[in-house]
Amino acid sequence: MKITFPHMGNTYITAKAMLDDLGLDYVIPPSNSRMTLELGTKYAPELACLPLKINIGNYLQAYEQGADTIIITGGCGPCRFGYYCEMHREILKDLGCDMEIITLEWPDKGLPEFLRRIKKLAGSINPLKLAKVIKNVTQVALQVDELERLTFRTRPREMEKGSTDKIYKAFHKKVLEASGSREIKQVIRETAKQLSSIALDEEKKPLKVGIVGEIYTTIDSHTNFEIEALLGNMGIEVHRAVTVSGWIVEHMLKKALNIPRDMRYAEAAKPYLGKMIGGHAQETIGNTVLYARQGFDGVIQIYPLTCMPEIVAESILPAIERDYGIPILTLIIDEMTGEAGYLTRVEAFADLLKRRRERPSIGKDWALSGS
Repeated sequence: MKITFPHMGNTYITAKAMLDDLGLDYVIPPSNSRMTLELGTKYAPELACLPLKINIGNYLQAYEQGADTIIITGGCGPCRFGYYCEMHREILKDLGCDMEIITLEWPDKGLPEFLRRIKKLAGSINPLKLAKVIKNVTQVALQVDELERLTFRTRPREMEKGSTDKIYKAFHKKVLEASGSREIKQVIRETAKQLSSIALDEEKKPLKVGIVGEIYTTIDSHTNFEIEALLGNMGIEVHRAVTVSGWIVEHMLKKALNIPRDMRYAEAAKPYLGKMIGGHAQETIGNTVLYARQGFDGVIQIYPLTCMPEIVAESILPAIERDYGIPILTLIIDEMTGEAGYLTRVEAFADLLKRRRERPSIGKDWALSGS
């Protein structure tokens, strides 16, 4: 058995830590690229959302390197992510790629079903060892997300432009050379120390922008044209509430241990969207409200074309714009999205936010169009 998984931002680091600790053979697909997207688009249904197409490209590239088993997470509601497993299986079968797909999430049938899926991956495993692996992998996910948040802070304040990007790029190379959660955590600590040593302009008060939307397009830097680095290098500090570690802790561990989840976003969203409708729509609404209350200068929503939960969220966001006076920009991405037009919209939005800070009256009596 040789395992692979879809690329989505830094999730490969968490997946690598888990598979290393379990002692399993695996293939990390090549980083997402135009070739990955073109390969997936060639074989996926035309109206399928962008993440599904990129995932197909990931699997075909990994298959060429000998992968025969895929691990993927699940979803629910109108979000089609819950159907990915079956759609991927049928597409790969039609292409003659004999690959088994194992869904790693906390199932409705509880612990026995979850352990059965783990057993398919790792064979018979001591429950204590499994608990230790889960603990270490969760720590890796949390520390990677914390490291990424550190780059969000240093990038707009760095005295020497490019310092953060240089260190962060080197981090990704070092992680691939590390083996197991212990070595990966050491690389994270060393990188955090390097980032913390960057000379910063502490008197600078950068604009703050919250990133919300569908999890894949907000987390994967190739898909969103590295928007967090782009904004950071424009002197804007970004914040993203939806993270890999958040998904692991809130949607898997707390559900498994029957621990109450952090539902602050749901409480904030209640006047606009009182129920979970699948995907991250409620998080998009709730986190936008929270960002507005925290004094953020603007919010950017990102989602793939035809994403049903985010289409619902987009239709609600203008009400939050009016109620809180916060500009919101919506960016919809598919395989036809051109980088030049995309960057022009982001730059124009950043310019608007800068002018609003200089002249607070700008935009107070109107809501910025979200699309």
